[in-house]
Amino acid sequence: MIASSNPIERSFEIAGERCADLTPLVYDRLYREHPETQAMFRTEGSELVKGSMLALTIEAILDFAGPRTGHFRMIECEISSHDAYGTPRDLFIAFFGMIAGTLREILGAEWTPEIDAAWQKLLDEIEQLVLQRTS
Repeated sequence: MIASSNPIERSFEIAGERCADLTPLVYDRLYREHPETQAMFRTEGSELVKGSMLALTIEAILDFAGPRTGHFRMIECEISSHDAYGTPRDLFIAFFGMIAGTLREILGAEWTPEIDAAWQKLLDEIEQLVLQRTS
């Protein structure tokens, strides 16, 4: 398999080789760092919801970090829907950081300065996008 030249994509590729499902790792981190989020998910069917939410978020991240063909617009749409759920904007932004932190943990020594810089830039851009969006 040829590694992507895009550091964000490459971080997901490496993680994918080491981990079949990021969902429990991302949400464990989210619950650890933001325990208040556990109450935001219903008990029944929440595993499917979390898996779907993470898959859509990853798809949006990859598009936002790459070709921007339109999938990244899901981020803008979800700002509004999460506002309607009562999710604080800083928590919405933090979810992207949970993904980055989980990948950093999985990659270990393969989390290079290039990958780190790309993620920091991406997280900053997402934060700006979210904060500029009016309620």
